[in-house]
Amino acid sequence: MVFKELFALASVAASLSGSYAAITKHVPCPDGIHTATNTACCTWFTILDDLQANLFDNECGQEAREALRLTFHDAMGFSPETGGGGADGSIITFASTELTYAANDDGGVQDIVTNLTPFVSKYNVTPGDLVFFAGVVGLSNCPGAPTGLQFLTGRPLPVAAAPDGLVSLPTDSVSTILARFADVGFSADEVVALLASHSVAAADGISGTGHGAPFDSTAAVFDSQFFVETQLNETLPGAVRLPSDGLLARDNRTACTWQGFVTDEDGMRSAFAAALIKLSVVAQTTSDLTDCSEVIPGVQVDTAEPYFPGTLTITDVDQACTATPFPTLTQDAAVTSLAPV
Repeated sequence: MVFKELFALASVAASLSGSYAAITKHVPCPDGIHTATNTACCTWFTILDDLQANLFDNECGQEAREALRLTFHDAMGFSPETGGGGADGSIITFASTELTYAANDDGGVQDIVTNLTPFVSKYNVTPGDLVFFAGVVGLSNCPGAPTGLQFLTGRPLPVAAAPDGLVSLPTDSVSTILARFADVGFSADEVVALLASHSVAAADGISGTGHGAPFDSTAAVFDSQFFVETQLNETLPGAVRLPSDGLLARDNRTACTWQGFVTDEDGMRSAFAAALIKLSVVAQTTSDLTDCSEVIPGVQVDTAEPYFPGTLTITDVDQACTATPFPTLTQDAAVTSLAPV
């Protein structure tokens, strides 16, 4: 399958990167260690080290997952009709308001907001920049993450809390979710691409025995296994499936893109990276931003192939794409249940 719109967006993102990195000569940073194409990027090397050592532990763990999730909850706080600042960090500045919203009222969102808030004053950066920097850095710790992850800095301070009701809920219908994303300029294919983030997701927002239940059997790896397991007619013991993910995997508006990502992992990664950079500038003036992507660490390549877990086979797939059959995959009989992550 050819995802023309998403690959076109990837090209746009690449051109944005080139335009923001107009200063090609590296200048020394005040720390005496790093150099950067723009002095505005220097602070982010220090923040990178602090985040990795004191929050993420250089791992694709709970805090990294929550930081990536926060980018969605912050950026989607905008609508042309009702307002909001989009990717402006209002979820940190106006936490006392936004964390009471139904979509944000769980431990996972609250914990990462609490953990990131001190970095704003410590380094005198805007919360919008911090939210997306932390999200991209956290993702870079996950094997298989897209190469060339981008980070732009220069977002202004948020001026008000985002309106309530703008962040989709896992109980929403497909039509409701697609309409919400379309309101801020995302196509159905881009919604599926963004949900590749669920390949490293888990139920961090609940307490008790379900805490940390992964969304797929390779929760510490950014890969296509999530797109396989959401199309199976049952979940493995210990796993969790959001109702919205199950519906999107089976809806005729999204099913073929969903299935296409199963074996086109390079396409999935490119599409996700392009959609994420688009998400990071929702309601922002891109010409005012500076490309500091050079600060983002390199990623570990993952070459593992997708598989059917346990005793499940292609007969356990809920075939939803009518254009092409579900691909033939190997089976990993050893994967019969999942532990919390």
